[in-house]
Amino acid sequence: MDTQNTTTQSQIAKISAMIEEQALTREELLGYLRQIMEIRALENNIANLLSKAVLKGASHLYAGEEAVAVGAVAALRDDDLVTSTHRGHGHGHAHGDKFAKTPEAKQVHYNKMMAEVLGKSGGYCKGKGGSMHIADVEHGNLGATGIVGGNLPVAVGAALAQKLQGTDRVVVCFFGDGATNTGNFHESLNMASVWSLPVVFVCENNMYGMSVPWAKVSHLPDVASRAAAYGMPGEIVDGMDALAVRGVVSKAVERARKGEGPTLVEAKTYRYYGHSHSDPRAYRTREEEAEWKKRDPITVMKDNLELVKMLDEKEFEAMETAVDEKLDEAMTYSEASPEPQISDVETDVYAPAKFTPADYETDRRLRELIRTNADVRQISYAQALTEAMRDEMKRDPKVFIMGEDVGLYGGAYGATRDLMKEFGEWRVIDTPISEATIGGAAVGAAMAGMRPVAEIMYVDFTPLTMDQIANQGAKNRYMFGGKTSVPMVVRTEGGAGRAIAAHHSQSLESLWTHFPGIYVIMPSTPYDAKGLLKAAIRDDNPVMFIEHKMLYKDKGPVPEEDYIIPFGVADIKRPGKDITLVTYSRMVHTSLAAAEELSKQGIDVEVIDLRTLKPLDLNTIVASVKKTGRLVCVSEAYENTGFINEVMVQVNEVAFDYLDAPMMRVGALNVPVPRAEVLEDQAIPNVNRVMEACRKVVS
Repeated sequence: MDTQNTTTQSQIAKISAMIEEQALTREELLGYLRQIMEIRALENNIANLLSKAVLKGASHLYAGEEAVAVGAVAALRDDDLVTSTHRGHGHGHAHGDKFAKTPEAKQVHYNKMMAEVLGKSGGYCKGKGGSMHIADVEHGNLGATGIVGGNLPVAVGAALAQKLQGTDRVVVCFFGDGATNTGNFHESLNMASVWSLPVVFVCENNMYGMSVPWAKVSHLPDVASRAAAYGMPGEIVDGMDALAVRGVVSKAVERARKGEGPTLVEAKTYRYYGHSHSDPRAYRTREEEAEWKKRDPITVMKDNLELVKMLDEKEFEAMETAVDEKLDEAMTYSEASPEPQISDVETDVYAPAKFTPADYETDRRLRELIRTNADVRQISYAQALTEAMRDEMKRDPKVFIMGEDVGLYGGAYGATRDLMKEFGEWRVIDTPISEATIGGAAVGAAMAGMRPVAEIMYVDFTPLTMDQIANQGAKNRYMFGGKTSVPMVVRTEGGAGRAIAAHHSQSLESLWTHFPGIYVIMPSTPYDAKGLLKAAIRDDNPVMFIEHKMLYKDKGPVPEEDYIIPFGVADIKRPGKDITLVTYSRMVHTSLAAAEELSKQGIDVEVIDLRTLKPLDLNTIVASVKKTGRLVCVSEAYENTGFINEVMVQVNEVAFDYLDAPMMRVGALNVPVPRAEVLEDQAIPNVNRVMEACRKVVS
């Protein structure tokens, strides 16, 4: 009896010390318990709806882990930021409840959580995100992702934005133990550490990555041990105890707020349900589950408060009743909330364009000027890009450049070297060789108020960024119901011509034209390069800006006045009446050379430079086809599924009756780009192949 009494007194002293150290009030503590109970109620309700097939789709339940979300979010200020995961209901509720200051606002928040899970229009994301993609970007919840580890680079970018903006806001990044074996984890921790970013990485180690035990995928027993590799603190905390979590995360947040860099916190916790609804949990024993449930987050918090006389059984019962009523009201709201309108299926993909009639007129006027006035100054393609970035960096302090070797070596043909000297190393940032995190950091920085220009050395390397740019950057606006914008540019170079073989010579633009939510730009001249890059930096959408490596030294006329080129406006580089030839990038010059030779044979070719592949100026193409009756499309990309095939399909759909001959395409051979120059020249379109295709459509 004396031993039991001593143990109890020790527990009381420990809990009291934690409460005193964190300066917590009774109201705050009861609020944490309420949040844990509300998350549990939400998750149990979702499980019930799934079992009845009322709820469709995937839901990854957070029951058992509530103390981590509640404790970690409690350590934040209202203006701090979070990024979440596919198992993110707990993070979303804890964050939204903290932000909502009145009981009425808290109910509205709970309603919107439930409605989004059910795919209703009254949800946080208008039903477009669902269970795995709840976000409230306006209030600092940068969203949940269905990609394991996909939010880590985004958190790094959001933290980088705080450093660049000079705030003392902190980002908390939640992820599971499974994410720690992805490249994103290692790249992100390294980048955050190198730059001493204000981010706290919170690993919710629930002991299983889907069905695989942690012990089978890591030689180290603790995730926190990995922090040492990146020179940051690694802390382990009981993830079933919200007070313990809050205490550890509070110290990490304070450290980050002081500019001392990131911390890795490992919360040892347990999920009560399977990985998803279809998971029977056959890989673990019911005895194991029962042992963990003895440390249930609700029980732990309730017992702690009862020990220090801040809660009694009657009050707890009243809280249970209130939670049930709150859930009932959320379900009533969700059931009454209408399904999204069918017409909404195509809304929220892109942020609205900002181009004005004056922008279109200026572009038209300047194109005419450079065709007719030999006195317009001549600068190189690379210089035009540099001017564009310098103009926009002077114009908007939110614009910054990041990428590999963008400083000392200046990236592609030194385009950014002078900019680092002019603007400093925190406006032109050399990064580690971490393509995925460069892309993801650009996404996070853009969502947090910056306008990054991220450079990926070669388009061949952009598949390494695909998850971050395509799944996070391009889709976030749509998934989050149009309530965020991702104003970022990815500069890269593509194409053959330097005899550097298959890993550095491809034209992979069709990979990027495939994804909704991102624009694809491929300028062929210095004039186009400058005007389109300026427009891309100002745009509120992700833009893949692909330059050709063989054009950097080419010179051309570029007016000195300020201008931008609106997207979706093709340029007729050479008028003609017999054939419409559609092309872009370096192939514009090859096509113009072919057109000149064909003119000597009496064949008049109209050469259209798309300039932007997405959006595509189909009207200019169709108007030309109606005049010529013939279409040839030329691209340096592989012939198989290249973008020109899409152009031909769209022309076929709207202008088939105007065609007097079958359409022809000229693309790269379906072989990896060879090293030997004689083979490289054969693999990509040349003047003779273009001329042959043109002669065929008029024969």
